[in-house]
Amino acid sequence: MADVSKFIEEIKGMTVLELNELVKALEEEFGVSAAAPVAVAAVPAAGAAAGNAAPATEEKTEFNVVLKNAGEKKIDVIKVVRAFSGLGLVEAKQAVEKGGVLKENVPKEEAEKILADLKAAGATAVLE
Repeated sequence: MADVSKFIEEIKGMTVLELNELVKALEEEFGVSAAAPVAVAAVPAAGAAAGNAAPATEEKTEFNVVLKNAGEKKIDVIKVVRAFSGLGLVEAKQAVEKGGVLKENVPKEEAEKILADLKAAGATAVLE
């Protein structure tokens, strides 16, 4: 156990850039992605949010940005997704290819801006 404690102390002393390099090296070494669990967890949460829709009398203040089709300029759409999501290139590409909810529970103004950016890039997207 002393080795684990020593390793944790070593990580605590690292800068953000060093941590980023460590994560990338681990991803390459073991063929995994640190962002994958987040994308998987987002899908069930979207289903739960849709099932608990607010009554029609209340104005909706938070929206989900849903990609229906990437269109012909998929690279431009991937760039937009990376810009607002902070995903890496591979994760953003996978999200665009998969479609569906790209961002959940976004304030109206931000959701409209993301929607406009996606449409400007040639994608078909909606707010839910």
